[in-house]
Amino acid sequence: MNMFKVMKDDIPELPLHNTNNRVIDRRSFLQKSSLGAAALLLPKLPRFAKETAMGIVVHSYGFRWNLKVESQKYRGFANALELMEHCHQIGAGGTQVVVSNWTNDFSKKVRSSQEKLGLYLEGSVGVPKNATDLSRFEQDVINAKDAGMQVLRTVCSSGRRYETYHSAEAFQQLQKNALISLKLAEPVLRKHKMKLAVENHKDWRAPELERMMKQVNSEWIGVTLDFGNSISLLEDPMNVIQTLAPYAFSTHVKDMALEEYADGFLLSEVPLGKGILDLPRIISICRKYNPNVTFSLEMITRDPLEIPCFKNEYWETFGDVPGSDLARTMRMVRQNKSATPLPRVSQLSAEEKLAAEEQNILACLDYSRNTLGLK
Repeated sequence: MNMFKVMKDDIPELPLHNTNNRVIDRRSFLQKSSLGAAALLLPKLPRFAKETAMGIVVHSYGFRWNLKVESQKYRGFANALELMEHCHQIGAGGTQVVVSNWTNDFSKKVRSSQEKLGLYLEGSVGVPKNATDLSRFEQDVINAKDAGMQVLRTVCSSGRRYETYHSAEAFQQLQKNALISLKLAEPVLRKHKMKLAVENHKDWRAPELERMMKQVNSEWIGVTLDFGNSISLLEDPMNVIQTLAPYAFSTHVKDMALEEYADGFLLSEVPLGKGILDLPRIISICRKYNPNVTFSLEMITRDPLEIPCFKNEYWETFGDVPGSDLARTMRMVRQNKSATPLPRVSQLSAEEKLAAEEQNILACLDYSRNTLGLK
């Protein structure tokens, strides 16, 4: 494979957004159809989603989930019940939480709590790796359904594309394995009438994930649309939204800030409204294709991620990505440089990290109510 080389000072000035109009069968059909007709193409979703407040993804509480340190002010969450109770207390509309090895009794307790608190509830599960893993997957699906869930989020990779996979062949094998897993999962999902949503998790570029959705071709398998992850893959964020919104069963809401560094750029989740994403427009596009889609916050409080797109190693799985995508992305980084240094938390004490995490989440909920109208 030819390594892509570019010097950062040679990047031309290109338009920020790619406006090419590609013909996509399902998307084109949905765009030309009424919302009523479009709804027939997707599994029925809960009717409360459009009116509810924004929910919270468990990964937003990276420090408090299974807390390992003592804190007088910030109680840790050991399970879904404790997370749900806290989300209700701070005014969130629901939560997305990991489902793994739950007992039938625990699932019933979660459902009872969900009904009492009036929250929407989504799960996060692992796809079946092979036929022998199907029984584990089906039990997770059953437990999730018993708990009152209708949508399950998943990922089909083991890490960030540019850090985990080091050849075109390795990434192609991932794609093959992912398709096998989804085809194994589909009959189970259909049997139990549960929806599975694959996240664009710093692994699939939008056209790749869209192609996999078409290959699977099931009303029970769609997308968890993360608003900011794909910037790390040199994608225009609005192109990603337009491409994947027709398949979205759920979302990971976030805002992103950018900063250049020697090997590429830094990428940070920041409180909603403090970054570069046009969140009102993104919310509107998602609702256009699925009026009942849920909006779940994934505000991860951490140091910026390094996206080393000037290093040859980054390009090992990106042989067909044009240099213009790199140029456009770096132009976006430079034009939208954060006015303040990107947030860093590794130097904070454990208590300070917990405080920063909670402050970020509360700020995002406030923005979602007052600016996005999610209340």
